[in-house]
Amino acid sequence: MKRLILLVVVGAAAAVAGWYIWNLSQRTSSAYVSVLLPRETIFLAHMPDFNRTRDQWHQSEIYALYREPEVQDFLRKPLAGLSETPKAFGAQTLLEFEQLEPKNVFFALTSLDDNSPKLAGGFRFRGSIADAERVIGKWRSKFLERNPGARREKLHYEHHEIELVAVAPFTLATAYDRPWFFAANDLKQLKALLDRADRRAKDPNETLDNDEAYRATISHRPSNYALFFYLQPKTFAQRLAALRAAIQSSAATKQQTILEQVRSISGATWLDGGKIYDLLFVGMPRLESRDGGTALTRSSLTLGTKETFFYLSMLLNLGERMETLNQAAGFSGMTQKLAQAFSDSGVTADDWKAAFGLELGSLADWPSSAHWPTLLLTLPVLDVAKAGKIVEAATRAGEDAIWTRAEKDGVRYFSMQSPGALVAITPTIALSDRLLVAGFNPVSVEEAVKRSGNASSELADSQTYKSAVRLVPAPTNFFAYIDTQLLYSRLDASLRPMLLLAAAFMPAISSSVDLNKLPSPEVITKHLSPIVSSQRYERDGYVAESVGPITFNQSVIGLAILSGAGAAARQKASSSLSGLGSPPPGSPQPSPSPSGTP
Repeated sequence: MKRLILLVVVGAAAAVAGWYIWNLSQRTSSAYVSVLLPRETIFLAHMPDFNRTRDQWHQSEIYALYREPEVQDFLRKPLAGLSETPKAFGAQTLLEFEQLEPKNVFFALTSLDDNSPKLAGGFRFRGSIADAERVIGKWRSKFLERNPGARREKLHYEHHEIELVAVAPFTLATAYDRPWFFAANDLKQLKALLDRADRRAKDPNETLDNDEAYRATISHRPSNYALFFYLQPKTFAQRLAALRAAIQSSAATKQQTILEQVRSISGATWLDGGKIYDLLFVGMPRLESRDGGTALTRSSLTLGTKETFFYLSMLLNLGERMETLNQAAGFSGMTQKLAQAFSDSGVTADDWKAAFGLELGSLADWPSSAHWPTLLLTLPVLDVAKAGKIVEAATRAGEDAIWTRAEKDGVRYFSMQSPGALVAITPTIALSDRLLVAGFNPVSVEEAVKRSGNASSELADSQTYKSAVRLVPAPTNFFAYIDTQLLYSRLDASLRPMLLLAAAFMPAISSSVDLNKLPSPEVITKHLSPIVSSQRYERDGYVAESVGPITFNQSVIGLAILSGAGAAARQKASSSLSGLGSPPPGSPQPSPSPSGTP
């Protein structure tokens, strides 16, 4: 009996020891990536566990939306145009890659000497080198098929075999150091990577892990992240400083730009409970001259209603922006007119600082009865007389603009009728002794002014808003909230009839997408939760955190991409229309008539 108890105790101790060693290896392995890279590394992207991230992605709200039968049915036609061979190859390769259980997948830009980027990457794999080569060998073969002139050779370095593939000016060097696979676009770079992995480096302290900026950055990184990136902007800042020194006076170059003040930039993304979280850290001195140590109060939240789908509050010193505007030269359009109007009226940066507080607010409401949303901008008023002087100057900026002035319940209203006939808007500014409200609709502006005296708001009291706010730390510099359910439902109600009408007049649309299969809004919105973002200054830099079905940063990047794609499409359409009046190249030209008339 004693022997049995002893065996149980020993077995339990061995299990605990095994779990501890495995857990310790999981924690230290992520640090091991930074030990592999040189101290001067400019950029690093790191994924600790590929398969775990894939599983978490499959449980996310956005993936659940993608897997909805109605969504799949709608996407079938647009995706049908894609080539099946690349899709099949990619799916098969991804499946094989997952079987290697890749961990600590990393990609790094280690230097930019002579404008030649040095890149390195790798990952840990499970199984033998032969197992890994069955997958990686397919990638290499595919590359060689597409580049038949590539030079391929094998080299020996220490106890490693290096595979070298070269297609001028590109070089790819790969090697195994089980359980690692490494790759680089420079042979010397790969050898240095192997030396650090085998602890043969001449100076083991000259690694990224020992860099002060990197160590400060990762102190803000969450422990359980899915993807992490690190950027050291020093190289770019030095080049910018050299360029400024070449084109500006010595006095001007003594003032550092914001980029030159940034020590490091990093970001981390993780998934939890179906939502995507991200954290962005910018290591730099606190911009006291910009925020003055003032904390964000979100006072404009009282203007929110149950129809508010967007709310933003941020610290913005318009006085400093005024100095930039007055000093700017060569601007055209409204910016130059505003600068000239302020100059003619004697409005200075000090007037701005004395007139308005630092907290800029923005709200967007979309009532179910309205076809389009209403947008508001707000500023706290500190000196109503100086604020009135600034508003009066702004209304004189447009030569053709006619502003009407009115006063109601002690609030001054300035309104201008838009000359546009298609979309008639009425820019309106309301100025009270406590608040400035600007919008494109006089009714919405007047209603907002009335709500400004309330102690609370429908938005702040809603459970949706309260639940979202609890997901991020309290902000001190920036806060944003987007109700994606409300936004999508309103967009669907407004745009679906227009899209169906466009498809009826342009049958070519039906060749790429079937708008009759557009998913119902209920199918989409049940997978959408609010997006919320907050920013604060913490110890040695600014920390911004965001959460949602996609994060705030991802939505901004997505909008930028869509805007760029839309601009390119409009440019292409414009070029096509302009060419309709010209005969195609090579076509016979009409000969002139004898009389010289057509």
